[in-house]
Amino acid sequence: MQLDATDKRILDVLQKEGRITNAELADRIGLSASACHRRVQRLEEDGFIRGFVALLDPRKVRRQTTVFVEITLSGQADEVLDSFERAVARVPQVLECHLMTGAADYLLKVVAEDTEDFARIHRRHLAKLPGVAQIQSSFALRTVVQTTALPL
Repeated sequence: MQLDATDKRILDVLQKEGRITNAELADRIGLSASACHRRVQRLEEDGFIRGFVALLDPRKVRRQTTVFVEITLSGQADEVLDSFERAVARVPQVLECHLMTGAADYLLKVVAEDTEDFARIHRRHLAKLPGVAQIQSSFALRTVVQTTALPL
């Protein structure tokens, strides 16, 4: 399915204001409420909208420390990669895990309460992941830009 300009406007608004009512969205986009609702349903059914979430304030839930972790594995065999990916998906503090090109095999985005909490996560979880040969961690000092909205 191709996205037209109206679909893109709908997606743009929903990415930034997921709790907007259908009536408000329809008014903002310039559609009737029923036409807007049908389009949103179609965008969901076609997989453009994967779901709706609440974005939490990391400080309020005591997860204000962000750490980017580069992981190098001991090998590149499918079994090693699959085993690592299954295990890392079970670590709740890992928000993102990306298979990379370059020096490291994976880049993880990990949240923790503070450095002591990250040390615990490192010891109990990251260092025990299967196939790990090397771990390099970098602490974010400040977030300059952060969005979940994809450019359309």
